[in-house]
Amino acid sequence: MLFTPGRIGSLELPNRLVRSATAERMADEKGFPKPELEALYTELAQGGVGLIITGHMYVAPSGKCHEEMTGIYSDEHIPALVRLTKTVHKEGGKIAAQINHGGGSSNAETVAEPIAPSSAGEPYFMRSARSMAPGEIEETIQAYAQAARRAKESGFDAVQIHGAHGYLISQFTSPLTNKRNDQWGGNIENRTRFLRRVCQAIREQVGPDYPVFIKFGIIDGLEEGLLPEEGIQIISQFIEMGLDAVEISGGVGYQSTRKGIRKPAEEGYFMPIIEEARPQTDLPILAVGGFRSRHVMERALLSGVADFISLCRPLIREPGLPNLIQSGEREKSTCISANNCWPTKMNTGIACKCPALLEGD
Repeated sequence: MLFTPGRIGSLELPNRLVRSATAERMADEKGFPKPELEALYTELAQGGVGLIITGHMYVAPSGKCHEEMTGIYSDEHIPALVRLTKTVHKEGGKIAAQINHGGGSSNAETVAEPIAPSSAGEPYFMRSARSMAPGEIEETIQAYAQAARRAKESGFDAVQIHGAHGYLISQFTSPLTNKRNDQWGGNIENRTRFLRRVCQAIREQVGPDYPVFIKFGIIDGLEEGLLPEEGIQIISQFIEMGLDAVEISGGVGYQSTRKGIRKPAEEGYFMPIIEEARPQTDLPILAVGGFRSRHVMERALLSGVADFISLCRPLIREPGLPNLIQSGEREKSTCISANNCWPTKMNTGIACKCPALLEGD
């Protein structure tokens, strides 16, 4: 079933494998992509993945999460983004733009004074953040909408809203980071108001037929954070919000979701909570979280719980893994989840840097 066609809204995909958004750190100081990013997307498209989701792109300068992050906050970015989409389409691939605002998770190297739903500091954010004024909330909603417009104009096949991992949208939905006492905080209806407004504003810009979906953090995994039942309740509202699919994830930036995977039983570590969410939505579900083996991916699809399988670290290790699996040359990824692929200040750009694997290459 991995290599049967699937759909996200109006977008038809050739198979059920998705490159989950991965922060590549291949952009200049103004967010313009470097040639290395175009080369990476070429490799991924040639490698046979059904859909490439870009690394998160910041919708406003106030939401830049880290250095070398790709920007989509200005029309000036459109020509460079067009080059990316044309590169992927030339290879027969499909590509979605993930749009994001870091909120309180933006770091000191990129944002002098981070903004968030509520004033907070450690351990919630990397440093103290200032509570957003109502006008700033409205401006940020429009920033998401304009970013989606730019994505469509740049030739992206879809837009994915980043609503997970402790960034701004999940800061609004979580009671841990949203202590507001106005229409934007308090009960779950108010805490999801920001997300609903973002979805509405995006639809007004891209129209009813353009594919828009979300990566959603169904649980924080922290005391006083978003509870599983609340996350599932929010997912049940996604059709009403005009979304076309949901990629279900969890955890936050200060509690890593990059778990080590040593055996098949540890793969698909979000599947138990995805199974709980499945009855509450008819939307296609993208399952992410430690998939490595073909038989585990196939089982998730055949169960009816997941409609697509999202891969991150395996495609950093081997961009051509989908073709290898389809040809029968490979039954599982060679990624051992060492987490040495993430860029540092001394070594920018995403790449497999696992000594144990590189010695065998």
